[in-house]
Amino acid sequence: MEAIRNIVVLTGAGVSAESGIDTFRSAGGLWEQHRVEDVATPDAFARDPDLVLRFYDMRRAAIQEKAPNPAHEALARLDREWPEKPGHDLLIVTQNVDDLHERAGAGRVLHMHGEHLKAWCTACSVRSPWRAPLIDRPPCPACGARALRPDVVWFGEMPYEMDRIYAALRRADLFVSIGTSGAVYPAAGFVRDARALGIRTLELNLERSQGSAWFDETRLGPAGKLVPAWVEELLAD
Repeated sequence: MEAIRNIVVLTGAGVSAESGIDTFRSAGGLWEQHRVEDVATPDAFARDPDLVLRFYDMRRAAIQEKAPNPAHEALARLDREWPEKPGHDLLIVTQNVDDLHERAGAGRVLHMHGEHLKAWCTACSVRSPWRAPLIDRPPCPACGARALRPDVVWFGEMPYEMDRIYAALRRADLFVSIGTSGAVYPAAGFVRDARALGIRTLELNLERSQGSAWFDETRLGPAGKLVPAWVEELLAD
């Protein structure tokens, strides 16, 4: 078996769930109280911006009270210890819009669905770090327009940096999916792209996903246990 040099890791809601961040499908969380059509689409924002801004203000405040868990910390360790040199690379592509990967210490992170802790000005297109509420229509730090929205990819919008993700997949020796449902595209299709390229594929998940059949190997269990064990195994090899 050839040595692993280039790795693409995809993380989903199951990684942050153990930190207490409710997933889209979780019971009892903020998502259960709102329909997707009412808070997570461009049409919803145009129809009732106050509802959408209030919803994301709650989520932005909530994630700032959470802390990274052992899965985040293990991936941060992988980021620190995996070589950064020609022929070696690591990219952590996350569907999550929290900052727990970064707070754990990971640097090579790409947020394909945006970030709660950024605001996007629809007037000048500048994205600014943001921790405060948006409901009162604060001015954009760059241009002063009161045109800020959450820098989060809504249903019907194109995820960020897809060209960079596909370029990383083409170079990869290993694709690992952690805590994803396998139901949200285009991320759910990455395993098929990897298989078509002859890349080894591994799934770490609490339960089998809609895409499990496409992986070479699936390991089931909590991310907080599976991810540290896999990182330890990978670095030992």
